[in-house]
Amino acid sequence: MDRTLILECNKKIDETVKICGWVQVRRDHGKIIFLDISDRSGVIQVVATGDLAGDLHPQDVVCIEGQVSKRPEKLVNPNLETGTIELQAKSVEVLVKAQELPFDMGAKELDLQLPTLLDYRSLTLRYPKVKDIFKVQASLLDGFRNAAKKLECTEIVVPTIAAASTEGGAEVFQVNYFGYKGFLTQSPQLYKQMMIPVFERVFTVAKAYRAEPSVTTRHLTESTQMDCEFGFVDFNDLLDFLENIAIATIDEAAKNCSDILERFNVERPKFGKTPRLTLREAQEIIYQETGRDNRGEKDLEPQDEVDICKWALKEHGSDLVTITHFPTKKRAFYTLPDPEDPEFSLSYDLLFRGLEISSGSQRINDYQQLVETIKERGMDPKNFEMYLQAFKYGMPPEGGFSFGLERITMHLLELSNIREASLFPRDMERVDVRLSTLR
Repeated sequence: MDRTLILECNKKIDETVKICGWVQVRRDHGKIIFLDISDRSGVIQVVATGDLAGDLHPQDVVCIEGQVSKRPEKLVNPNLETGTIELQAKSVEVLVKAQELPFDMGAKELDLQLPTLLDYRSLTLRYPKVKDIFKVQASLLDGFRNAAKKLECTEIVVPTIAAASTEGGAEVFQVNYFGYKGFLTQSPQLYKQMMIPVFERVFTVAKAYRAEPSVTTRHLTESTQMDCEFGFVDFNDLLDFLENIAIATIDEAAKNCSDILERFNVERPKFGKTPRLTLREAQEIIYQETGRDNRGEKDLEPQDEVDICKWALKEHGSDLVTITHFPTKKRAFYTLPDPEDPEFSLSYDLLFRGLEISSGSQRINDYQQLVETIKERGMDPKNFEMYLQAFKYGMPPEGGFSFGLERITMHLLELSNIREASLFPRDMERVDVRLSTLR
């Protein structure tokens, strides 16, 4: 008999089917055993006798043949897509026996400390609520790609090993590349800029690496960036594109995964008109709202991001707020200074529910100005030879931005730590396993 996906059983009432999947939960009620079986499409309740169920336990891999039946009305489960049906088992084939799990996969909440959650990552990812996180993340990726394509961006694939550090800073991983120095890219920035004269508008989903000596709830050493770059644009065009793509990305995930948001007990994001503030305007509002005086600081503090987002929600009904005009010296070398006040740059951050999720700018597109800026930052233009080549031979006004996939996932679901929003997180303490265990 051919296999039937679990969700398709809704259309096969009174028919005999064969399903294959994993035992999620076993509940014994005398001679009757209830099994929750999962596959890629969903979960279904299977009713079996003790003889058929045998010693089945969670994560055993099985194929079960049986008849699809309607559940008694009082036993309907409205929280399950197959909650109106069940499968009356006629035969059970065990494909693989799983060893006993180190925790209860059938518990309503997987009550594990974060280190333990990550130590058993290949197992904890199977837990329904953990798996839900990455269904949302997949939907965010879909939303981003769809939004970028609507703006006629071409998807590109960029390298993760470069000849020079992208940002020109020290927070970079150096690799021995056949006896030469190589670096893991801090962002896909330089490569997507080089593609502007090729396609004019591009986007990419790429890994970014930061050797930041930081152990916080919001930083990873390896993150996933969703980047766009546009040619023939001005600063206001870029802000429009930034906000439109952000809203489209988050809203698509919120709509497609509304059931998951409910299970996580989080509200759908609110998208009133996104307020735009310069850094100094934002700091003034924070001072007026809280009395905390960070006016004159070169960036927003974490608590500033929280407070300005509270203000944006209260005053504009928006979970997003755009902050512009950060000090030029604190931004990457390719950032264009504001011609009206070169101390500040045509740069921007997008904040979502109290956290920066995107950063970008209009770029310097003049070859000579770019060379001089690289020198002023204490770097050698020879290390950027291929990058500068693209500007030497005709680069239009251009700019773009980058979204942090894990950060958006984290704050959409209101997770407490960004590591929960990374399939296999890398930080100062872990690369698959705790580094301390390798000593």
